[in-house]
Amino acid sequence: MNVGPRETRAARLEARLRAALQPTELEVIDDSHLHAGHTGAADGRGHFTVNLIAERFAGLPVVRRHRLVYEAVGDMMTTDIHALSIRALAPGEGSSA
Repeated sequence: MNVGPRETRAARLEARLRAALQPTELEVIDDSHLHAGHTGAADGRGHFTVNLIAERFAGLPVVRRHRLVYEAVGDMMTTDIHALSIRALAPGEGSSA
């Protein structure tokens, strides 16, 4: 089965988040189809939502949690991702779903 570019990006995004943050729960959603024709989608980069729960986030403010996610994603923000919606929780703060 061939994997399309969006699935490949989602898989790479998931792999980077798992490696850097070792989440106990992780959901990566490709929202690119919702933005077809959007000016920001013209360059081919995707729109994604990530929901994750990781011990690493315990005691950290939301801004620091998001920075950790962006650090994990790295250069994908300039090569593969146009927009990233993040829900980053510590264990016990709720469900990612």
